[in-house]
Amino acid sequence: MSITEHRILGDHRGQLVAIEGQQDVPFEVKRVFFIYGTQPKVPRGQHSHHKTRQYLIAVNGSCKVTLDDGKQKITYDLNHPNIGLLQDALVWGTMHDFTSDCVLLVLASEHYDEADYIRNYDDFLKVLGV
Repeated sequence: MSITEHRILGDHRGQLVAIEGQQDVPFEVKRVFFIYGTQPKVPRGQHSHHKTRQYLIAVNGSCKVTLDDGKQKITYDLNHPNIGLLQDALVWGTMHDFTSDCVLLVLASEHYDEADYIRNYDDFLKVLGV
């Protein structure tokens, strides 16, 4: 679990943030998806992965992300398009408090595999041995 502020490049034409796999993101990016049009007060995520690592960026608007490693829970505020949050494998993640204009971009280390998901919190704690 770590947050990174990426350098903003730009000039009078606009801003640009470049993020490269295996450099700015500590893994090869195998999957990209984004969440938008969320409903007020409805959280997303609420699961963990056995193997998949994720890198989250609110490219528009803002949201909060609570990461839980079984010992501590930390809530991060993603509110700038140059801020990225690393969610490691075996970390429970919940995205919440989305603004109506939020677009949350997620870069993933693995292709989609339903078997990689841990969707029950008690099962997550058992996997961790907590």
